[in-house]
Amino acid sequence: MITLTEENYIKAIYHLGKYGINNVSTNAIAKEMETKASSVTDMVKKLSEKGYVDYKKYQGVTLTEKGKEIAINIVRKHRLWEVFLVEKLNFSWDEVHEVAEQLEHIKSKKLISQLDAFLEFPTHDPHGDPIPDKMGHIKKIDKILLSEAKIGNDCICVGVQDSSSDFLKYLDKNDIALGTELKVCHREAFDNSITIKIKAKELIISNMIANNLFVKVS
Repeated sequence: MITLTEENYIKAIYHLGKYGINNVSTNAIAKEMETKASSVTDMVKKLSEKGYVDYKKYQGVTLTEKGKEIAINIVRKHRLWEVFLVEKLNFSWDEVHEVAEQLEHIKSKKLISQLDAFLEFPTHDPHGDPIPDKMGHIKKIDKILLSEAKIGNDCICVGVQDSSSDFLKYLDKNDIALGTELKVCHREAFDNSITIKIKAKELIISNMIANNLFVKVS
């Protein structure tokens, strides 16, 4: 039986390793989990014994196929719960992450299958991240960071890189949401801030904001 803590470590390794592909250092895991490197080493050894990770001292950690399957399932549950909270319980997109962190550990496969059907099989969560289907397949979309868009590009907002409450509240304050259409009007050479137009309104956003907003060029 896998524990809640073990699931959290597996999910962290999955995200840090770019969806389980790259090696992840124990120091990076310790920073992500806000714990000591020695505690991470102990947990990684335990996960290795259970067949969830491959671990070699000084070379880092990678998920096994068994570990990836668990990680993808946790991500699937997390993102489905976020959709449910926004669409059915009227949570805002900056409120759902912490609640979904708790709900993602529910083990019932039937509940998650029924939840998926109840939500009419969504493909993306409220932040634009893809939801793995029941087979673990993830549908990817073509997207770039707004900072990479060219002057004159017409774009549609399709996701966020930073899902922190402060960032999402900033977007709400400026009427930027998934599906928002915008035009890139100007880039300031000094600090790479960008002037965008949303409908008839122009807005200057910092390079930091542009580096955390995913768009699709239309």
